[in-house]
Amino acid sequence: MSDKDIGGFSTANLDFHPQAPPAPAHARFHGNISIELPKDQPHIQRTGYAAWRTLDRGFTIFGKTLWDVSTYTFLAIQFKSDGRKYFINVQTESIVPTDIHQHRLYSKTPGEWETVLIKWNDFVRTNHGQVVEPQREMLTQKVRTVGIGLIDRIPGPYDLSISRMWATNARSDDEILREVMGGGAIGGLPLNYRRQGRFNRPSGTSGPSKRISEQRVNIN
Repeated sequence: MSDKDIGGFSTANLDFHPQAPPAPAHARFHGNISIELPKDQPHIQRTGYAAWRTLDRGFTIFGKTLWDVSTYTFLAIQFKSDGRKYFINVQTESIVPTDIHQHRLYSKTPGEWETVLIKWNDFVRTNHGQVVEPQREMLTQKVRTVGIGLIDRIPGPYDLSISRMWATNARSDDEILREVMGGGAIGGLPLNYRRQGRFNRPSGTSGPSKRISEQRVNIN
């Protein structure tokens, strides 16, 4: 999705790229940001954004399918950024359907692969890009969609690659986290685990994590 939906001129593309070492398999979110306003729609006063999100997961005989990540502390993302101002957007089955919980996707090493862990309770409740008061705890047991948006309104190209996105407790038996340890910087890792070097020790058990990125996404 982009401001093209309201007559703007920004573009959004999402392409899949298979693994080509040293780069992992990933989706590339790229395009161009324009802040030009549509001349035939004077009521449109703001453009310059692009985003993608996972599709709703549909229904079963038991009702709407949602992600329950309430037993996990962190959202983890392996990505490669161009350093622009991206935000992670989480939509839940809340009372106000247009509410979005957001967190900045900070890059420590633009142009290189890195991983960041973000606590679910660090996300901020927003509505149409504005912080909403009072803040309410995210309904992590009812997550509808997860996505990423670019809203810095700086004209020009952008390029962000996402390899993995998963919920985790950042324990030593998280196999996904162990796999990305050698794939660049890791931010947000709990201090006690970094001090103990727990991810350097072998583990024979599967990791307590839930993948949320192996899902079709929507950029329309």
